[in-house]
Amino acid sequence: MFVFREAEPKDADRIANLHAQNWQQNYRGSFSDEFLDNEVLDNRLSVWQERFHNPKENQHIVIAEEDGELLGFICAYFGHDAQFGTLLDNLHVSLNTQGKGLGTQLLVSLAKEILKRNKVKGFYLWVLDSNAAAISFYDKLGGVAVEIVESSEIGDKPFFKIRYVWNDADVFLTRVVADK
Repeated sequence: MFVFREAEPKDADRIANLHAQNWQQNYRGSFSDEFLDNEVLDNRLSVWQERFHNPKENQHIVIAEEDGELLGFICAYFGHDAQFGTLLDNLHVSLNTQGKGLGTQLLVSLAKEILKRNKVKGFYLWVLDSNAAAISFYDKLGGVAVEIVESSEIGDKPFFKIRYVWNDADVFLTRVVADK
């Protein structure tokens, strides 16, 4: 049984470790082996320590645990974009937990929180074009790919990322419930 809770500063290192592991498993070819093998953990530790030490007002981080083990997390920024709404900046689930519904449950928790907090009901995320499993997952959950752009803000070489959009958290929740 998954236990969901708001993340705390003490969770930063565990989140960074899971984040780095997911990138190592999913982003070979998009990022260099040098970055993934030798730099990604320090990179993610820096990001997560900053997020907890200087959180943005609209930041929302939820973790999922089972028996004290971190199995997944989301990090979102409410009202990030006037057109697309809330930015889901991170959604990561441990490799041994994938396929058990945790990613969907994390998205459902975010959609419910969006409806509580925001006038704009939409949300969106960026996914690397090389992450076929995540793209399939977002397609299944009704996300719409609206653009692909080249980027270089992470890692050590340019890559392509796709913006996936859900225009209405209510519609997303209805769809998820109907698909169960």
